[in-house]
Amino acid sequence: MPRPIATSRRGSESREHFDRLVDRISTYEVRALATGDGFTEKKYEPATIDELLALSTSIGTPPATRELKAAVQSDLENANHDIPIPLNQRVLSYIELFQGRLHDFIEEGMKRGSKYLPMIQNVFRAEGLPLDLAYVPLVESAFKPNALSRVKAKGVWQFMTGTALENGLRRDWYIDERSDPEKATVAAAKYLRTLSKLFNGDWHLALASYNGGPGRMQRAIRAARLDDFWSLAAKPKLLPRETREYVPMILAAIVIARNPSQYGFDFEPEPPHAYDRVTLPRPVDLRRVAEWTDSPIDEIQALNPELRRWTTPVKATHYELKVPVGTAGIVEAKLADAPPADLASLKYYTVKRGDTLPLIARKLHVNKADLAEANYLSATARVGAGQKLMVPHEATVLMAARTDRPVPATEARRT
Repeated sequence: MPRPIATSRRGSESREHFDRLVDRISTYEVRALATGDGFTEKKYEPATIDELLALSTSIGTPPATRELKAAVQSDLENANHDIPIPLNQRVLSYIELFQGRLHDFIEEGMKRGSKYLPMIQNVFRAEGLPLDLAYVPLVESAFKPNALSRVKAKGVWQFMTGTALENGLRRDWYIDERSDPEKATVAAAKYLRTLSKLFNGDWHLALASYNGGPGRMQRAIRAARLDDFWSLAAKPKLLPRETREYVPMILAAIVIARNPSQYGFDFEPEPPHAYDRVTLPRPVDLRRVAEWTDSPIDEIQALNPELRRWTTPVKATHYELKVPVGTAGIVEAKLADAPPADLASLKYYTVKRGDTLPLIARKLHVNKADLAEANYLSATARVGAGQKLMVPHEATVLMAARTDRPVPATEARRT
């Protein structure tokens, strides 16, 4: 997972087990789930890198057979890789693991990734980056836009917050562009180019620093007086286990993903991600869009994974929402006809003399941090009499009385 250039610290916890419950549900969220609050943050999935490390620890990496080595050697001689793939035991062992005990796990990731690969390859081709790098997300996230790791890296490319901001991604209470596959890919291309330059075009070192942080890699190089990843990885105290295993995992994934049938994988690629775009002049509840387009709410959320809530940002006047192909005209017509109150039922509070954010939060029974962030304020911001604050509470539910069709209870409680 990518780390900021200036931040390379990695937790020292045991890698033997990982916690699949990446976020605890707060008291506010439990209350919101019960009421169908449109602002409850959606759930996330465990990051693949965590799962692969845990599995490789528990079951080990099997030694590669002579037959596999010969097959890989033949494959590499005929493939036109743009990143060096060494035929060493570390890489071969992961190829053996991926095509063996983890076959179904890897195949599912490749199938999911097939709908994103054309977009990723186009971005990397335009940036002059090796196309082999398009398969990095197979190990990072299995191409899951909402993958969240133990250390809070997120998205297809598993960006840490600091690195994401450094590379042009937006993150606030409503939006986290780390989960937007397209924008995150553009950011990943920018960051990978930076790392390549930092390590003089050595992609093994660049990939290791994408995982462990460039600062850590530079310190390891200085300490060992070595500038070869494999030599550094042979010295366990220089690099954490995750980084030592990361590069051979990535290279093994590249070998398999470039020629799946050679390694026993057979799946039907998913069609490229397709959608229309609609510019929203005001906040809209995604459940309303689902009604208009006669689509499951899950489909609307899947098209817009960067949205952390069911309601688009309250202050956005030109927000681009992705909708199912062929439905843009329907949504635009509904937007033109519907009064704002029918698009998203929002509740506002008018600040009174003497009010503070903590006082207002207690008065309205909402989380202080949520109240501040939902209104683009810092936790210590002062508020003035007459100022209007949006209240992130059950008032954001689309009321059945305001809809052509009641919001199903099962949808109203889903996150």
